[in-house]
Parts: sequence; structure tokens; C-alpha cells
Amino acid sequence: MGNSVFRGLGVALVTPFCDDGTIDYASLERLIEYQINGGADFFCLLATTAETPCLTSGERKWLKDFIVKTINGRKPLIMGCGGNCTASVIDELQQTDFSEIDGILSVCPYYNRPTQEGLYQHFKEISKATNLPIILYNVPSRTGVNMEPLTVAQLANDCDNIVAIKEARGCIEQAKELIRLKPDNLDVLSGDDGLTLQMIEYGAVGAISVVGNALPKQISQIIHLSMEGKIEEAQLIDNTLRDIYQLLFVDGNPAGIKSMLSTMNFIYNNLRLPLLPVRPETAKAIEKNMQTLQINIL
Repeated sequence: MGNSVFRGLGVALVTPFCDDGTIDYASLERLIEYQINGGADFFCLLATTAETPCLTSGERKWLKDFIVKTINGRKPLIMGCGGNCTASVIDELQQTDFSEIDGILSVCPYYNRPTQEGLYQHFKEISKATNLPIILYNVPSRTGVNMEPLTVAQLANDCDNIVAIKEARGCIEQAKELIRLKPDNLDVLSGDDGLTLQMIEYGAVGAISVVGNALPKQISQIIHLSMEGKIEEAQLIDNTLRDIYQLLFVDGNPAGIKSMLSTMNFIYNNLRLPLLPVRPETAKAIEKNMQTLQINIL
């Protein structure tokens, strides 16, 4: 097992928006406190679920500063820093203030679809450009390229500050192969809420979770019970959330989780174009499932 502090429940934070389109900092603060009280072990900011591509550079800085101030050292923080131009990622690493950040989450280059060797060289250069711990992020459904387990293992062997990977291919067989091949200094984190329990059974050490935004207590219990070997207890909770796992991604992320958080009266159900709120029928199904689960609407 690696030495990373990024274990247990990591919450992939949403970015709440007011009706006028500005960032809703009051709702974000309330949400973070709820998640800390619910058992979040660390936080991931400015990644997929945060709608980062739809934020200006100024907003990203303000958001980072606000989250750092709100958490105030109580939990480790990782921040998204990736792209499909290696030089631009390196420039961002050199120009951004990471003094209050504990690690970076760096997604596989998207759109230009590099080879496995291209992926290796990309992340090797990023590794040389920072002393921060790096969490690789493999999410082929968004990037168009899958980073294979052998490539990940090679990077972890060759780059001391690559400490973990968020594996979000959605394939348990690849996750098993990754866990089998990886060196001891690399941790594997689930990037798919629906596969988290299975992945931990095979050796993962936590998750960077979307559903944890709304259900930190339940997701934390699933993760920690399974890590303690209490698989049956974890399975009982996990089974109750199967429908929610699916519903929250029917119309894409973060549309689903924002619909759920809106129903819980945490945030307004606003997204930025080109993203849209879930369809009315999806919202109704999410609310119905929440009622079945007796999830409190605040």
C-alpha cells in the first residue's frame, strides 16, 4: 500500500450557481460542512464534477481560495490540473499557487488521443514539473483514451510523486488487473460509485465520489466498512443505493447530483451551458428514489 493521505471518501465537489449564473459561495460552504460532518476524508476541487471547463480562470482562483479557507486544514485537498497540451499543464503547475493544496488530480489528455507511450511521456514530464503528489485520472468515457494498467504501473515505478490513480473506466476487470500489476507505492481509488465496493474488495483504498456530495455518511460507511473487511455490512448499504448510482448519471454528471442536491435544498439546480439540468422525468425518478430511501430533504 502506498503512502498517500488520499484514502477513504474523497468528495468530488460540485460548483453551486445562483440563478444569475454567479458562484453560490454560501451554498458551497454549507455543503462542505455537511460533507465533513458526514465523514468525508478528503476533497477534490476543480475537476469534472465542478464543471471546471465552464469556469473562468478568475473563478477557478476564487473558488480554490474559498474552499481552502472554508476547509481550513481540516481535510486534505486535491485540485484538478490536467489537459491535452503537456506544455500548458506544466505552465499551469508553475504559475498557480498550490501552497495550500496537498496534491493534484491530472486527467489523461483528451481529444487528441495519445498512444500509451504518449501518455507515459506526458505524465512523466508533469511529474518532473512539480513536487506535489500526483493522482492520475483515467476516465476514457470523457477523454477518448484508456490508460492501460501496464502504463500506470510503469509511471508509478518511474515517478516517485505519482502516488495514486482515480480509475474510472467502469470496468472491474481492468481495475483488478491494475491492482494486480501496480507497485506498492501506488494507491488505487475508485472513480465509479457503483464499483467502489468491488474495487475495495480487490485492493483499492477509497473513492473520489460524486454521490458523496449528497450522501457522505452512507458512502463513507460503505468505504470504511469494506476496508475493515466488513463486506456484508457494506453490501447492505451499497445495495440500497444501486438505483441512485444509475439515476444520477442518466443525464450526465454533474446534472444528476445537482438535481439531488437541489431536492435536498442544498443548492439551486443550475448548471452552465453546454450542460443542462436533468430532464423532468429523471428529476422525478431521483426524488422518488430519495423518498424510498428516506433521505432527508432539508
